[in-house]
Amino acid sequence: MDSHTVRASLYTSCILFVLVSLQGSYSAYLGQKNSLNFMVLADWGGQPNYPFYTTCEEYVAKQMGDLASNYATQFVLALGDNFYYDGVQSVTDPRFNETFENVFTADSLQVPWYVVAGNHDWHGNVTAQILYSNVSKRWNFPSLYYLVRYQIPSTQEMVSFIMIDTVSLSGTTDDSNVLQQPTKPKDLFLVEKQFSWIEDQLKATMNDTYVIVAGHYPVWSIAEHGPTELLVDRLRPLLIKYNVNAYFSGHDHNLQHIREDNSSVEYFVIGSAHEVDPSVAHKKDVPENWVKFHYADESSLGGFAYMEATTSGMDFTFADGRAGKSLYHATIKPRKM
Repeated sequence: MDSHTVRASLYTSCILFVLVSLQGSYSAYLGQKNSLNFMVLADWGGQPNYPFYTTCEEYVAKQMGDLASNYATQFVLALGDNFYYDGVQSVTDPRFNETFENVFTADSLQVPWYVVAGNHDWHGNVTAQILYSNVSKRWNFPSLYYLVRYQIPSTQEMVSFIMIDTVSLSGTTDDSNVLQQPTKPKDLFLVEKQFSWIEDQLKATMNDTYVIVAGHYPVWSIAEHGPTELLVDRLRPLLIKYNVNAYFSGHDHNLQHIREDNSSVEYFVIGSAHEVDPSVAHKKDVPENWVKFHYADESSLGGFAYMEATTSGMDFTFADGRAGKSLYHATIKPRKM
């Protein structure tokens, strides 16, 4: 299928031009600010019963809205488990309103949301979530995996986000045994197809200042679910080979920053927008000196991340849901070409 224009929408005084190809490649050009500001959350999917959101999600939505207003946030990455516990059933499922539209109501959050699926979304109808892109002006989920590119305003520098579907790569999970690795993927042909696509995007974005790969399952994690074996074996070598700046994920319900020795790839787990889980069941699976930050205080009422990218660095901040307080700060360095 040839690339074609899907939507041209006006967002907070800047025009977003969206282009979608077969695997969904987005390009956006913003020129109103001196930095590219965005937010990331994962595991934010509320609950299936009234009020259809958790206390953590409610507080996270409020603090995201306040910070997004202060920082002129231009978009949000939503990294799976969008609807607990069994996704949605159709494009008209009321959960879209009950857990998303009616919760993240701040004017500052009426910006593009770029979405991927989590294991709980795969329990339901993932196609319905993709089709909801045609219903909501801010929900962008063109296909299971896709590319998003933004230009840092007032520069020629590009930031690319390679949004991937880690569930079809690694398999789903057995919720009766949370410590178990994802079951094996059902379709090995589709696994190879996606890995081929990922490498094609990494090659195509070699000259971009920042390249972020984002999916639901973590590569590294010390928490309840731990490292994802297939991603450690297959994705991690690609991240290193192509000098990716960072990998963003969720799945474990806490906040983590992990960086291997002798590697420039930063690994961030941003999975506490629904609830906070203090488990460190896989602490021994990651070398202690790799773990730069881990936070799972249940009194925090959830957490998320916000970023400001300039040509000199991408400032990464973890914030809590209770007060939007900065919990941790890191700088993602531009790529060395």
